[in-house]
Amino acid sequence: MNSAPLRIQLSWDDPATGDRREPRLTLPIALGRDFNGMPTEIQGHPVSRMVLNSLEVSRFHALIDQDSGGLVVIDQNSRNGSFLNGTRVVVNNRTSLANGDTLQIGPYQISVNFGARTQVPAPSGNSQIFFNPNTQLPDPSQPPPQPVIPGRGNPAGHPSFPPPVFQASEVAVQDLHATGLPVDEVDYVAVGAGLGSFVWVDFLRIYGVKSSQIAALGIEAQPYSRYKQLCLSSQIPLHERLRSNSDSCPDNIWGWPSYALREAWHDLVRGRLGEAFGYLWQVFAEPTFAQTYTPRAGNVFDSLDREAKRIGWEQIFRYGSVRSIRKTTDGRYCIAYSRTRSGRRDHAFLVARYVHIATGYPAIKFLPDLQAYREKTNDFKSVVNAYEPHDHVYEQLERCGGTVLIRGRGIVASRIVQRVYEARKHNPQIWLVHLMRSPKPQGNKFGKSQRLVKHHYEFQPFNWPKACWGGELRATLEKADPQQRQRLIADWGGTTTADRRDWKRIVEEGVNQGWYKIEFGEVERVEREQDCIITYIQEKKFKGQMRLEADFIIDATGLDAKVTANPLLNDLVTHYNLPLNPLGRLSVSNDFELVEMRGSRGRMYAAGAITLGGPYAAVDSFLGLQYAALQSVDAICASLRQRQGRTQQRFAIASTKAPGIGRLNLAGSSVQWLKWIANQSPC
Repeated sequence: MNSAPLRIQLSWDDPATGDRREPRLTLPIALGRDFNGMPTEIQGHPVSRMVLNSLEVSRFHALIDQDSGGLVVIDQNSRNGSFLNGTRVVVNNRTSLANGDTLQIGPYQISVNFGARTQVPAPSGNSQIFFNPNTQLPDPSQPPPQPVIPGRGNPAGHPSFPPPVFQASEVAVQDLHATGLPVDEVDYVAVGAGLGSFVWVDFLRIYGVKSSQIAALGIEAQPYSRYKQLCLSSQIPLHERLRSNSDSCPDNIWGWPSYALREAWHDLVRGRLGEAFGYLWQVFAEPTFAQTYTPRAGNVFDSLDREAKRIGWEQIFRYGSVRSIRKTTDGRYCIAYSRTRSGRRDHAFLVARYVHIATGYPAIKFLPDLQAYREKTNDFKSVVNAYEPHDHVYEQLERCGGTVLIRGRGIVASRIVQRVYEARKHNPQIWLVHLMRSPKPQGNKFGKSQRLVKHHYEFQPFNWPKACWGGELRATLEKADPQQRQRLIADWGGTTTADRRDWKRIVEEGVNQGWYKIEFGEVERVEREQDCIITYIQEKKFKGQMRLEADFIIDATGLDAKVTANPLLNDLVTHYNLPLNPLGRLSVSNDFELVEMRGSRGRMYAAGAITLGGPYAAVDSFLGLQYAALQSVDAICASLRQRQGRTQQRFAIASTKAPGIGRLNLAGSSVQWLKWIANQSPC
């Protein structure tokens, strides 16, 4: 009697989204770009087929099987090869696989696990840290946001909100007035009131829309509040530099003068000639002769304050937490939002013709084993997330010394390494252990280009290749279909860190001096034992467990942009059965419109991380937010010209009130740029 086929677990972080994938499959397993050419059966055994969506992966790339000697991997004469623990697999050769080995296929770093393993206690939540709606700070005590259920009351006996009329697909405006709650009407509403909303409003104002015609709904008056707090928590103080291009200016749609020019001018008038010309040389010579220029965080926030005052953001912003959005029977949109403060119930409606959704990242990723540790010990001081306020960690290290364990290896992890290096100047009795799931022997490649890797970090000046913003790669992605976009984003994306000489020197120094050590392994569990935290990882070939001791653990695995993590987006997608793109984000057109939400008198647009997988790769960057705003505002102008060219009778249902927007031409843009230079109101 034949024994049951062996099942193994493959684990990897999706190179496009960072989401964790852990399928358990039965041998044999075929891995490739699509099902064409993959076998359905080998020696009478059905084949499990695992699709890896990347152009760097061949149609039938590799096969995992077993023979008398154990588990093996066979490269199927793939174009770019397969790598086992950093060594290229010989084509058609049966190469042995051990438990815990890492198989690299294109941009996919796949850990292979089989045999008995100690189970990690399942956390009660979904391994995310949500933002406190009152403070905008990451708050591990916050429960997952509950879905919006229109018409359901609450235990306190307050009237239900949103009201029962929101159960319909289209809401009559007169029914809103019948609720007795305030109902206001504007032409344009920006939902979120963060950087994405601010950039869209900035474009509207420059295109001629008056501030009285626009509302921005959010809970922080400063559009960069959450972004600034995340920077400070992840150890980017105001004097340090962001990972952003010189001309990616959310306060300046023209991008000129860039941040480098402004910083050079600032130093030039103060007599610091060397520093002034140094910034200009960086921009001119990067990245061949000089490292990439990026702006200081404080300079960006100061510039945003200036532009916010110029466009009248204070009059546009309205405090409110948006609960739900519905179409109206007259072709517009109704937004139900709460203005509650200090326990006082205050709800209202806002009706608009054009809605722009830029809600940002709804949550922070948190590793399940660390969440399980927190739930078991209630220890929120020793195990922290890099995006949570955690300055107490470095203060304690500077006083008493100790060991820090970092998880994750992107830009935030490198900032933590730098911060620990600075703490060692006060106390050299500080050690750093960097736990990575698997080695990174070579960088992702696309065509003839390949990223540099050193000490298992993958380097790139920005989080995407520069051509994604406005070059050839942007045009390629716009023309691609959804499946092709998924492959391209997987190849261009991935976890990278800034290619900065000072940071590379810190890592090199730490490795050589022995205070910085890199380890690899799959975590089984995290426990507190006496005065330290023990991370148990499984070694290869069933050699047993390995213990990593630390005083603090910092999770630097990143942010989460899943649509389901945001109750507003989840409600919108569920209520209108909106399609999601292959990466699980909102499906938008090339001008960032949610086409399925189109009304006879209005349009709905989206921007930011919630649109990843659409026509633009760098959607959550400064320039990405500007590009999305430009595309949507230009689309509004185009739709207005189409309406004006048709007969009044055919569009009798449409409002005769113009929304006050006009397309910019060369002369108009030049005038608006001069107003920006002079710090005068756009209109």
